Amino acid sequence: MVDYGIKLWSNDDFIIDDGVVKVNYKVKPALIDIVREAREKGYKGPLLLRFPHLIENQITKIYEAFHAAIREYQYQGCFKAVFPLKVNQMPNFVLPLVELSNDKCYGLEAGSKSELIVAMAYTNKGSPITVNGFKDKEMISLGFIAANMGHDITLTIEGLNELKTIIEIASEMAEPYPNIGLRIRLHSVGTGIWAKSGGITSKFGLTSTELLEAMKILEHSKLLHKFTMIHFHIGSQISDISPLKKAIREVGNIYAELRKMGAKNLTAVNIGGGLAVEYAQHESMNCKNYTLAEFSGDVVFSLKEIAKNKNELEPDIFIESGRFISASHAVLVAPVLELFSQEYEESALKLKEDSNPPLVEELNDLYNSITEKNAIEYLHDSLDHMESLLTLFDLGYIDLQDRSNTEVLVHLIIKKVIKLLKYKNHNEILKIQKSVQERYLLNCSFFQSLPDYWGLEQNFPVMPLDRLNRRPTRAASLWDITCDSDGEISFNPQMPLFLHDVDVSKEEYFLGFFLVGAYQEVLGMRHNLFTHPTEFSIIFDDELNKGYEIANLLEAQTIVDVLDDLDYDTKEIERILKQHIEDSDLDVETKKAVLGKLYVMLSENGYLRTISPQGVI
Repeated sequence: MVDYGIKLWSNDDFIIDDGVVKVNYKVKPALIDIVREAREKGYKGPLLLRFPHLIENQITKIYEAFHAAIREYQYQGCFKAVFPLKVNQMPNFVLPLVELSNDKCYGLEAGSKSELIVAMAYTNKGSPITVNGFKDKEMISLGFIAANMGHDITLTIEGLNELKTIIEIASEMAEPYPNIGLRIRLHSVGTGIWAKSGGITSKFGLTSTELLEAMKILEHSKLLHKFTMIHFHIGSQISDISPLKKAIREVGNIYAELRKMGAKNLTAVNIGGGLAVEYAQHESMNCKNYTLAEFSGDVVFSLKEIAKNKNELEPDIFIESGRFISASHAVLVAPVLELFSQEYEESALKLKEDSNPPLVEELNDLYNSITEKNAIEYLHDSLDHMESLLTLFDLGYIDLQDRSNTEVLVHLIIKKVIKLLKYKNHNEILKIQKSVQERYLLNCSFFQSLPDYWGLEQNFPVMPLDRLNRRPTRAASLWDITCDSDGEISFNPQMPLFLHDVDVSKEEYFLGFFLVGAYQEVLGMRHNLFTHPTEFSIIFDDELNKGYEIANLLEAQTIVDVLDDLDYDTKEIERILKQHIEDSDLDVETKKAVLGKLYVMLSENGYLRTISPQGVI
């Protein structure tokens, strides 16, 4: 059985049992059964499965880890957290998040006016709201309104002009005022492709000189008592703990210095986001070198030591790690529509009766006489013969049928070698897999559902939902249905993906992409006008017959809806199309039938609806 690295990345949220992927919770349903149930209800194409219990699970983990560190080091400050809405603003994520965290001091972070409105509407009373990013007068005014509503809100200042705007609005509006935070531009930086979030050249934050000026402005305007938090962020997906420890030391000393300068209500340090998620499916490709316990312990211990050495109050600790909270809760499931080398079957071989080129005859002999003992030798011979025969074709010495037979025979030989040696680790096989990879066409759009793969080469765990008690033998590259060559996840010998050799005209085959709950939905683009997949949540309840139910269904947008969102006049489009049919030379009954089919298609989503013996995929 191949486990696709599930023990590396899943944290036991998903397991393999009886050859299928199962949710490791309560009744432990198989993902393939959930998918088939949804498809029986008529929901085809790609599906996005949400698991709210995994949201609660991640929130609990992070609170338990920090509370354990606070107890261990007898830390005097509190721990609080907010979820940054930019990571996932979808209502079927945010609303369960708020509900499942109502027993904790867990709030929301906003980076725009729209996000702030969401935070003001849904944050549990008593839980914090933080506001980051660049702000104009209107956005800052919203923060004052939130404070008037009773929210515990902190406006984090990214530049001195924002501070001046706060002072201006404070002169216009009555108390209560929002708290004020200052974002620090540290010298410390993170690691990886998001490291530019930190460092002295980063986009956000105040330099030391600007910090001193901010203190003067606050004191002069009699708002120093509202300065309660300092904030930093050294990057998303921090893979190494060392940069974080360095940043904590730097910000801890800044915190102590600001308090000594008179900021006595400064009681909180916000360490931003960055807590990494393990996406790796292969041992040598780990995304982080620390545990959650080490992360929380280092933060608490470092701040305690600095406060002790500086004889200052131990600050409350805020964290904004959104990826850690949201990534695991969503799984993208995509049906496989086609295997592109399946034309290379014995039935495709059309050998001539008496005029095959000698090298083609030799390839046929290799195919029929290959054994485990001579498999590697015959494999090399077949690849050499193919190169020679393709050269002969270019020179005009063999015809197209001979070329076809060459390609079919070589692929048949390769498949036979892989089957004969499937339980052995031959480096030779791995070397050739890239050139003979099977191309699996998936009914999804990587640009829409996995934009970080396309834009940042971020890998996501991927595996079949079933057949996991059978060894996969096909080196796989994955193609989406967009008409863009970048819509491909190529076979990588350093991180090889092997899938099963299936006949999708006779049996269904589904791939699951895991840990897609952070950023992918909100960054997804409508390349080729493909829309968000149909989504639903899996709610577990012991009182239900099956122990769970499919809920919060949100169907993929129809073609008409997508065009309407782009400000096309869909009524005009329908009128023009109808007129074209009316003006055609078709008879009356055919016109009616064509028009009916057209309206049906306009009312469906744009994903493919290929008919197989099992139904529409």
